[in-house]
Amino acid sequence: MSDVVVSTDWLADRLDEVRVIDVRDAWEFDSIGHVPGAVNVPFDTFRGEDGEAGKLPGADQFAALMSEAGIAREDHLVAYDDHHGVFAARLLVTAELYGHDPDRLHLLDGDFSAWQRNYETTSEEPAPDPTTYEAAFETDGPLVPMAEVRRAIKTGATLVDTREAWEYEEGHIEGAVRLDWRELVDEDSRGLKPEPVLRNLLADRGIRPDDQVVLYCNTARRISHTYTVLRHLGYPNLAFYEGSLTEWEREGGELVTE
Repeated sequence: MSDVVVSTDWLADRLDEVRVIDVRDAWEFDSIGHVPGAVNVPFDTFRGEDGEAGKLPGADQFAALMSEAGIAREDHLVAYDDHHGVFAARLLVTAELYGHDPDRLHLLDGDFSAWQRNYETTSEEPAPDPTTYEAAFETDGPLVPMAEVRRAIKTGATLVDTREAWEYEEGHIEGAVRLDWRELVDEDSRGLKPEPVLRNLLADRGIRPDDQVVLYCNTARRISHTYTVLRHLGYPNLAFYEGSLTEWEREGGELVTE
């Protein structure tokens, strides 16, 4: 496996070498404490309605956020939240879609609670030096439009619905297999399940590393986590449907219940 998803020990050994981003709400960052050196970029600040697709904030807005947080394009970023990593993964995917090197994007395994159990936290207010972060939407990145999803259905790509079972049963894209993103997470540790368990689960659902895998949910939040985990496991051909079912239904896409 890669170091896309990293342990608290990995981070502790590299705190002076990476930039840590906490995507929790500001009150949590301030009152509960945070990883030393972390900057706060709350989840709702990098979601929008006026970006290039789906819930992307727009390149200018994302660049402004990263610049204010003192982030540079060459930085290795480690993101965390307190929701098993799903919100932090969204930050990482957003950064990749705006041109940040994916090899420099890392998710903290086990979210903030894992750090809190093993290492000291701080309430010290960070004072990062602003940067000039350049963001540009990557048209040749993993994001695919609705037309490509339609094409994938016909060509036999593996469509993966990362929502809960009841949502899937109420209606899903034709041919999609169900993989609730939380199935990849151990509820006790809040981190990923062991690699053999993950690989067996994926194999049982017919999600193979040699396939083109197209991910969707409702608003592209949950697929961010699954996308990050599959990257971590070395899946090379991943497609990210940013519009997800919000766009699919709005634009007349059909859903099936079988």
